[in-house]
Amino acid sequence: MHKPSPPGDAEAISRRAFVSNSAAWTMTSLAAAQAIQADILSGAATKQTTALPACPHPLLTPAESFNTVARGNPKPHTLTGKALADARMTPETWRLEITTDPKVEPPHVTQPARMQAPRTMKEGTALDLETLRELGKSHGIKFIKATQCLNIPEPLGQGLWEGVPLREVLKLCGRMKDVRRIYYRGFHNEDPGQIFQSSLSYTQAMETPPGGFPPMLAYRLNGQPITPLRGGPVRMIVPWAHGFKSIKWLQQIFLTNDYRANDTYALQNNDPESHLKTSAYIDPIPELMPASRPVVLTGKVISGLSDLERVEYSLRQIIEDAETQQEAGQEHTETVWQPCPIYPPPDWEQILPQDVKPHQLLGFDAKTGQPKAWPLRFGMGYWGITLHGLQAGVYEVRVRAVDGNGFAQPEPRPLRKSGGNAVEMQRFQLS
Repeated sequence: MHKPSPPGDAEAISRRAFVSNSAAWTMTSLAAAQAIQADILSGAATKQTTALPACPHPLLTPAESFNTVARGNPKPHTLTGKALADARMTPETWRLEITTDPKVEPPHVTQPARMQAPRTMKEGTALDLETLRELGKSHGIKFIKATQCLNIPEPLGQGLWEGVPLREVLKLCGRMKDVRRIYYRGFHNEDPGQIFQSSLSYTQAMETPPGGFPPMLAYRLNGQPITPLRGGPVRMIVPWAHGFKSIKWLQQIFLTNDYRANDTYALQNNDPESHLKTSAYIDPIPELMPASRPVVLTGKVISGLSDLERVEYSLRQIIEDAETQQEAGQEHTETVWQPCPIYPPPDWEQILPQDVKPHQLLGFDAKTGQPKAWPLRFGMGYWGITLHGLQAGVYEVRVRAVDGNGFAQPEPRPLRKSGGNAVEMQRFQLS
């Protein structure tokens, strides 16, 4: 597991509410990496500098800068005025119903799920935002998590999410019986085809290992209320899972005794229990650059279920006339992988909102306020290298992550339907 670097000088920078640019990285003492020799097929020797280039990414993605994935017609976050209020998507009108599934379907379901105190709109007992926030005063949690779609080959962003564990909300409903699975849905229009739902097992909802991240009902992102664009006022956040589990515009939870997962994504030939994969990504590289200048490469890396051991890159000069585009895009047996340095933890005084302290976050040491691992599990870090001495020509660069078990991307789950995880390649030309 990649260990965090020592904290920086806490007196060097005054506290600010929130920093959304790369300055927060450069203000920290960057961990130097040893010079690395990379032998290119042309025979030229290339050196990686011992200092990381400036990181082009903020650690916490501003809410408006996340990549947006939404469904529906119209899309819920585009509603305004009375339509938004009628959809129960304002802080004042938001309500959450918690009910049971009465279905009996032998031999799969012989007894219906039951609970002592359902929460319904009809009875006026549906959960409101004020009650949820009040529950957060005694049971609230905070953690940093990257958001990644199952079938989109690029992270959507990373945020500091705050809310209440799902288990604490379910406890408001009293005793339960014959519950094996918990489904939840967000707002949708009257067209049944627009319904989008996901689920967790009873065990996943109710029990989390010490130090683990439980699924939660989130109402703050980066210290601010969650906007409709990001799935607010309240959305589900399942830390270990791809984005389809973290349902937006949450409005309904229903408990069932049916053990069969029929999440919307499961019905579309996807693995409904897929965890985030440990994966590395390359930032866009200019297609044409002068050979007289160093080549700066940067990118993202997600630490998935099996943590992150390291990030590696390979660089290869190609001969256009000797290889087809298809052949050039494939991995070659002579590929040599070299380690990439990862940006160390930033100055948390700069990154976090004013009312949030590092030691309050899951995944951080409660005494020192430092992350227990870096990048955080289910979080996103960044890597960067500067290469000097490359000759004119056409190059391919690849990047991959190696997890805590030693599996190099795309292993150990190369199947796309458990999450896109292909080794990324980009081409560039130096002239």
